Amino acid sequence: MALFGVLLAVALAGSVPEDSMSVDQSPNFVLIDFASDGDHGDWMIINDGVMGGRSTSRMSESDSGSAVFSGEVSLANNGGFASTRSPISIPDMSEFTGVRLRVCGDGQRYRFRIRTDAEFDGVAYQLSFDTVKDAWIDVNLPFAQFAPSFRGRPVPEAGPLNPERIRQIGFLIADKQAGPFALKIKSIAFYR
Repeated sequence: MALFGVLLAVALAGSVPEDSMSVDQSPNFVLIDFASDGDHGDWMIINDGVMGGRSTSRMSESDSGSAVFSGEVSLANNGGFASTRSPISIPDMSEFTGVRLRVCGDGQRYRFRIRTDAEFDGVAYQLSFDTVKDAWIDVNLPFAQFAPSFRGRPVPEAGPLNPERIRQIGFLIADKQAGPFALKIKSIAFYR
């Protein structure tokens, strides 16, 4: 068991600092719990086809109480990304520290994205996280570490993420990770 903990820490290093992982697994505000009844979001797919690419993806719910963001990333036609997002309606989240995800991945790196408006196009705040193949993990993503970008390019003049204005959330896979992917999502929450 200790070896698994070391492997998990090594796998998560490089995108989310080790001190952002927590042994306290009780989130303070659960936004979406795919294992429970209720609103699971209105997820839409946005892939590199918007610029001529050929990647495919889908967001579906499994019988085991999780959502699955899956598909295949293609680098053809200058493509290379797949994403899903959902509008959300939540109160001011400024009293919280960040987002906590309960995920089971395929060993690849994903990005969690937040938008502070309801527009289709515009600045997205994002933070990468690594997954451990076939293992459920909890990942804490501090608001202070989200970086603004527009169409994959940094936008430092956008300023830091304002948790008072979170209007959309989503997942993205990119970074030339060609081939099939699958990310299971059990819950999305905000932690203090």
